[in-house]
Amino acid sequence: MDLQLSGTRVLVTGGTRGIGRAIVAAFLAEGAHVAFCARNAEEVAASESALSGTVTGSSVDVGDGDALAAWVEQSAESLGGVDVVVANVSALGIPDTEENWLASLNVDVMHTVRLVRAALPHLEKSEAASIIAISSVSGRESDFASGPYGTAKTAIIGYVHGLAMQLAEQGIRANTVSPGNTYFEGGVWESIESGDPEFFTTAMDLNPTGRMGTPEEVAGPVVFLASQVARRISGTNLIVDGALTRGVQL
Repeated sequence: MDLQLSGTRVLVTGGTRGIGRAIVAAFLAEGAHVAFCARNAEEVAASESALSGTVTGSSVDVGDGDALAAWVEQSAESLGGVDVVVANVSALGIPDTEENWLASLNVDVMHTVRLVRAALPHLEKSEAASIIAISSVSGRESDFASGPYGTAKTAIIGYVHGLAMQLAEQGIRANTVSPGNTYFEGGVWESIESGDPEFFTTAMDLNPTGRMGTPEEVAGPVVFLASQVARRISGTNLIVDGALTRGVQL
């Protein structure tokens, strides 16, 4: 299937590791032109050099609204516009602390809001405009990550659904993708595997497939949703979890 993404101009936040890195690579594989950012300059440079295609990486703290907006403008100028934005960064603030609440609201929620605001003037000029935010199954069901992380992820789903309704007349689509347990080198589940093996085993046992997902298995659905093949899909929260969650999504 041709996803009709060749030449599409894409912005991805948090593009050096895990799901974000896989999303960047998947768009590039479809012929898209990608600008990505992350906070660590060395990781940005390493990722940029390892990826193939038209890709530019930048060191940006997405918790800094001015820096994020400046990156969007610079990327739009470099790419000649913006067709797709993917808000992927999370503070991963799981423990219920004041610091994690503030970080989750600023990084998870407000970075998504600020990214959309900065990109909107460019998306309005696109004929294939798409907004995608990465949420989590923890934003849909109460689990061990309920609290700062889960609440922020729930807020993202609500915010993006509202965007879909508000922007539909302008031809701009907005969706969320909610991954389940996703395992990758340097990720939170690798850390839990070594630091709390009992909890890791419990989490593994909850997965009906007998394993956790991979970043690539999340990236594929993200790229599909962004494509014109999915042009009738807007306002949805796509669960990518291998049947992990138990509730019926109505």
